[in-house]
This record gives sequence, structure tokens and C-alpha cells, in this order.
Amino acid sequence: MNLKATTNSLSELVLDALPQTQCTRCGFPDCAAYAQAVAHDSAPINQCPPGGEEGVRRLSVITGRPTVPLSTDHGVEGPRSLAWIDEEVCIGCTLCIDACPTDAILGTNKKMHTVIEKYCTGCELCIPVCPVDCILLENVTPSLTGWNAWSESLADLARARYGSRKIRLQRETAEHEERMRAKALENLADLDGTTHMPPKGSAGSAEYSKQVDRKTAIIQAALAKAKAIQTKKENT
Repeated sequence: MNLKATTNSLSELVLDALPQTQCTRCGFPDCAAYAQAVAHDSAPINQCPPGGEEGVRRLSVITGRPTVPLSTDHGVEGPRSLAWIDEEVCIGCTLCIDACPTDAILGTNKKMHTVIEKYCTGCELCIPVCPVDCILLENVTPSLTGWNAWSESLADLARARYGSRKIRLQRETAEHEERMRAKALENLADLDGTTHMPPKGSAGSAEYSKQVDRKTAIIQAALAKAKAIQTKKENT
């Protein structure tokens, strides 16, 4: 039996059973990371507050581990909540946009932000980053908690949104790195234009050469570092 394949299959089953809120309350950066930890038997099955007791039961069935109470160290089971922004107080800092795992917040720098309700998972990650405390939570399922307040379709949508956001961020990072690389190559090709030239006939020619050598070394080191990062990404 291929142990790695079996573990990967278990990880997928565990991931399918999670609500996909990407809230990090489990202690991991996202639902996929928690699923991996559970599959490798390095995390308990009771660390997902959004899934609640029903979520623990589902993971118990999948993993064959005994059902245990939800870990209060990671939170409590609660109703489904949606974030909303007090638009009169919002200063348009975009910090909440950066924090939202499903791109559920719409806005631009120094412009009013708003929450797209159908994409909000109630993860609460936007709340602590807001410098003016203009983000609040609204309880939208007063009598329902955990999976009873959630649904498979909402979980599927949140998972898809999170996946799309990861792809967007990776693309933007790659584009930024390419712009920086192009700028470095441009500077390397025009060292004379970016280095202070001493007056003709002065004794500063040696210092000028040192400046050129220093800038060349810095730019080449930056290019080498960027290439090493790219190679590592391609090999993982």
C-alpha cells in the first residue's frame, strides 16, 4: 500500500468535511493545512469551531478516531455571522481587503469599502486589522449553529473563492517579481547614469569605480536571490 497516497486521500476526505471558512481558528493557516495535519495524525479532530460538534462527528467517521468534545481552546460553536462595514467610519485603508480569504470585500485605497455578503464566511479575520473598528458582525442564523447554520453549497463557494484568491495572489507576486527583475537589469545596464560621476580631472575616479562595483554587486545579488526563489518554486 502506498502510504503517501493513502494519507493524501484521507487529507482530501477531511478537507471535504470542513466548512471552508478559512478562519484559522484551528491554529493552521487554512482548512487545507488543518486537513493535512489531521490526516497525518498531528492534530486532533476537534479544532474547528465553525464545524462545531457535527464537524467533529464527521471527522470521527472519516478518520476512525473517537468523537471528542469541541476544543474550547480554539473557540466555541456559534451561529453563522456576516461582516458588515460602517461606511461612514471606513477610511479606505484596504487592510481588511488584504485579510479577507475569499475576496469578499470590495473597495480601493482611500475609498469606502463594502462586504459582498454571499462571499463572506464570517471568518472574522478582517476585524482585528481594521484601525478604526468599523467592521462588525451580524448574526444571520440566531437559532442555528455549526454545520446547521452552514451548508455544503456555501462551503463549496468559499473553497472556490479561496482557491481563486490564492491563484490571484501568486500571479500578482510573480508579476511584481518580474517588474523588479526588469528594473534591476535596467539599472545594471545603466550604471553610469545611476552613479554620481566625479568632475573631469578630479581625483574621484577611484571612488567612482568603487560606487559602480558596489552597485553592480548589489544588483547581481538581488538577481541571484530572485532566481533562487523562482527555482525553488518551480521545484516544489
